[in-house]
Amino acid sequence: MPDIPVHSVDEIDPNAKRILITGFGPFWKYKENPSWLAVKDLHNKVIYADPLLEAEAQLKPTNALDDQGMLMAHDERPIPAVLGAQIDPPPSDDPMEIDSTPQQIHITTLQIPVTYQAVLSTAPGFHHRPPILPVPDDPEFAIPPPPPNGYDFMFHLGVAGRGPLRIEKLSHKNGYRMKDSEGQYAPIVVLPKEGAREPGEPNQELEMERLLGMSSTVTVRGPNGGEGDKDGVDHPPNRGFGKGYEGCPEELHTEIDVAKLINYLKETGIETVYSSMDAGHYLCDYLMYCSLAEAKRMTTRQEKFKERSSPSKGTPVLFMHVPPVDEPLSTEEVTETIKKIVVWVCSRLNT
Repeated sequence: MPDIPVHSVDEIDPNAKRILITGFGPFWKYKENPSWLAVKDLHNKVIYADPLLEAEAQLKPTNALDDQGMLMAHDERPIPAVLGAQIDPPPSDDPMEIDSTPQQIHITTLQIPVTYQAVLSTAPGFHHRPPILPVPDDPEFAIPPPPPNGYDFMFHLGVAGRGPLRIEKLSHKNGYRMKDSEGQYAPIVVLPKEGAREPGEPNQELEMERLLGMSSTVTVRGPNGGEGDKDGVDHPPNRGFGKGYEGCPEELHTEIDVAKLINYLKETGIETVYSSMDAGHYLCDYLMYCSLAEAKRMTTRQEKFKERSSPSKGTPVLFMHVPPVDEPLSTEEVTETIKKIVVWVCSRLNT
């Protein structure tokens, strides 16, 4: 499948799909975070939706590709399953109308510092109506006016270890035991009925290597590993999401069908991608949970107050871990995958 072209525009089409993509800033050994390298060139750029993907999303689940790669609809008329292929409009009495005019998809990118405080102070604003975003230090990444009714899709990225891309299915509310890039911990959370806690605190260096997949060493926990009590046995406090998130569940799942997304990516030639059920209990996991919780909060608020200024829907949220540059994917390959994911998700927003 050919690369998806990227365009610059002077003005944003008022009917465009609006997408927010975030990457993380420097931390540990990364002076430039691979997740930010993969998204920064997409800032304030436009790609176009694929009418064929949108048509496919509207078909019944029984539809499938035949042995010649043709998508068979219920009337047995083949539709070429190729991005950018020319299509003829169906007869007027056909129940499935295909709009061959591609829709504009506008992308805004934002770098987030690798700190718990940065996540807590910025992620909730992403889901406001209209969204509230921080002002970037670099004027090159100035934020265009956010859409009044919120972004249509929110895509977060962070770096993991060497290997394939990992699309995360769920995030965690508690269990954040590592310090962030500024040496700070996540907020302490007092659980109503807190059971026995694991002794000790992870050694920061070993835990970071484990998190990024660079070491098979078993994490050593001991009294010098970090914070704890002084009774000879460490009892680190539970950390994660406390005030304001009391009613949120321990785990939050993305509503995007990750299995179908990965199947689509593999069909387009991207083999180095798989799903994950463990976002890592670090800043990536923390951001994913916060964003999912705020999306759910906004949906609940709209339903409760029946706000008419914006549609009663939550913004779909997705998180993907990327490997270090060229381990094995280049930045350009990751960026191309990001574009394909955005187009695929946008094709399903109206179904």
